[in-house]
Amino acid sequence: MTDDTGPRSGRYERKVKRVNPAYLERAALHYLERFASSSANLRRLLLRRVDASATAHGTDPQEGRDWVEALIQRYIRSGLLNDVLYAEMKASGLQRRGGSTRIIRQKLMAKGLDVDQVDRALSSLEGAEEGESEWNAALAYARRRRLGGFRPDRGLSDDEARVRRDKDIAAMARAGFDLETARRVIDLEDMEGQ
Repeated sequence: MTDDTGPRSGRYERKVKRVNPAYLERAALHYLERFASSSANLRRLLLRRVDASATAHGTDPQEGRDWVEALIQRYIRSGLLNDVLYAEMKASGLQRRGGSTRIIRQKLMAKGLDVDQVDRALSSLEGAEEGESEWNAALAYARRRRLGGFRPDRGLSDDEARVRRDKDIAAMARAGFDLETARRVIDLEDMEGQ
């Protein structure tokens, strides 16, 4: 009879390590080396480890939460964590990929940023001062997804073109763009220079 708890069985469970301040700091730095993060997101990640350790080893979860909070505050004071810069960087990246303002707002809020930080990040987007940030994002989304005038197969019959247009507008709406913006982008014919 074979042992079904080995690493190849699919039921292998990773051993939960006991947390201490040094372990939490190594975990935080390792994460921050690979990913930019908001303070709330890093806190959430470290608290999952604290809770897992408390369950597995019977340690005091409140003590672990205090360690996490002290670590987060130290990183904020040192500038290692800066939620305002993180929000602006994340919003800009999402806009370049074609994220609508609505989707960008939702994603930033999910990262634990407060409303003021999100509003500040949205106002810093390219074209925000002229009111063109949503238009720029819609064009980027259509280009990336090859919708409307960015579609390579434009020689369709009228019925096929109507169905394709409706599908493209629906895709834009699912991505968070309002109907007027979606229609304007999809109905553009000459995509040169856009």
